[in-house]
Amino acid sequence: MDTLYARLGGPAAVARLVFDFYDRVLKHERLAAFFATTDMARLVDHQARFLGSVMGGPAAQSDGRLREVHAGLDIRPEDFDAMLGLLQEALQAHAVAPADVEHVMAEMRRRRPLIVRARETSPSR
Repeated sequence: MDTLYARLGGPAAVARLVFDFYDRVLKHERLAAFFATTDMARLVDHQARFLGSVMGGPAAQSDGRLREVHAGLDIRPEDFDAMLGLLQEALQAHAVAPADVEHVMAEMRRRRPLIVRARETSPSR
């Protein structure tokens, strides 16, 4: 079966893309703070498996697990959007076709509610 995962080159290519992505994230003024105490090797491994599954590779963690691991991180909509922008840059830098970039971005946007903290709304007055 022809998948983005296979076309990109499998696990090693996805890992290179994820390393590039996190290089960008760790240079970002606001986003780097989210990862100050993170075991980056472990995170890159998890993210490569997750992104690989989004690209048609072997299944990774469930969406329920995504919600669990991001709970309490206070990820705001603008943080998520900045991460998506950096992911898009990394995908493009690795010569991923525009339609495939859009597929990955759509899959990530679909998971936004699992990652971004819910904004509390005050009752109408």
